Amino acid sequence: MEQLFKSLCVIGLGYIGLPTAVVFAEHGLEVFGADVKAATVDAINKGEVPLVEPELAEHMAAVVASGKLSASLEPRAADAAILAVPTPFLPDRTADLSYIESAAAMLGPTLRPGSLVILESTSPPGTTEKLAGWLTAARPDLVDENGSLRVDVVHCPERVLPGHILAEIRTNDRIIGGLSPTGAMRAKELYSIICEGEILLTDAKTAEMSKCVENSFRDVNIAFANELSVVCDTLGINVWELIELANHHPRVNILSPGPGVGGHCLAVDPWFIVAADPVNAKIIRLAREINDAKPAWVVDKVRHAVVGTPHPVIAALGLAFKPDIDDLRESPARHVTESLGRDLPDATILAVEPNITHLPHELAALPNVRLVDYHTAIGQADCIVLLVDHKEFLHQPHVREGVTVIDTRGAWR
Repeated sequence: MEQLFKSLCVIGLGYIGLPTAVVFAEHGLEVFGADVKAATVDAINKGEVPLVEPELAEHMAAVVASGKLSASLEPRAADAAILAVPTPFLPDRTADLSYIESAAAMLGPTLRPGSLVILESTSPPGTTEKLAGWLTAARPDLVDENGSLRVDVVHCPERVLPGHILAEIRTNDRIIGGLSPTGAMRAKELYSIICEGEILLTDAKTAEMSKCVENSFRDVNIAFANELSVVCDTLGINVWELIELANHHPRVNILSPGPGVGGHCLAVDPWFIVAADPVNAKIIRLAREINDAKPAWVVDKVRHAVVGTPHPVIAALGLAFKPDIDDLRESPARHVTESLGRDLPDATILAVEPNITHLPHELAALPNVRLVDYHTAIGQADCIVLLVDHKEFLHQPHVREGVTVIDTRGAWR
């Protein structure tokens, strides 16, 4: 059967947009990427990956060399467009939709009757409808006599695991929610080009809510594990052994505790549900509060460990929000390291993150925080805090006598 979609524009060439663009290009579409960062655009056009994701560099270089993928600062006209831009939350923990609104304004001039616009950014319920409104404002000439936009607007939330994105884009089931059944069906035709999993159709608001619910489910369960770790610390119980024993029950599967919860999804999406219904989203809110409080608990553990040491050296192992990636968004390890540097001005904080070459701005601004290699940090530290279980850290180091080790991941148990 002839492929109905020949070209695709992907707006936002970050951790989701770039791999998505690459996979579609590998399946024969002419893909135009757009990003507001000139450095990102330049790197992609040179065949260089501006982020850390296994296997992405090889795949991207091939489609750039073949001419199937190119990048620019402005969107280009195509049969379909995917928006994969950030949706962080504001200080009041409601969603910041300004990136989507800006992308709609940029995309508007490229649209034509029958265009398909897909929002992949994780969004609170009702965002896809707002996107349609912004597109209507950008292109009122595309509104028919009945007041309907002659562009199909749908939501298809990304649901991939960093570190495994290329594989999961292809194999994971996808949920597609349209503002109309026709739009949903057209989006299914597009994703069927790359998706080996089941493609499930619904309305846009349900699709938006599904992604928030999936991440809230995980966040609630991690909050249970994190609260359990605090209780066990008070009672003098090894939480890792306890969880291992409890999980031998056939209907129990406790997740692993850590220094908090980070990333662009789990630490953000539950707040979208809370904002949508603050009266009834009680467990979801409490789970967020438990997980958000865990970095401060870790900082307190470190403070107690270095009491009496005049100028302590603290090794903070890991800054990313999960192992073996360079993504620092909403990372509890990043927050812990910043708090240590700010709250302990007489201490030296040796940050170790093998996947970056420069400290983020808030850490670089602290005079007592330095980015060093693993062996330097281990050799100089009075206190070692394992915050991220990167592969480089999995073997427990030999440390000199008197060094305190705080393992927030249970990797060295």
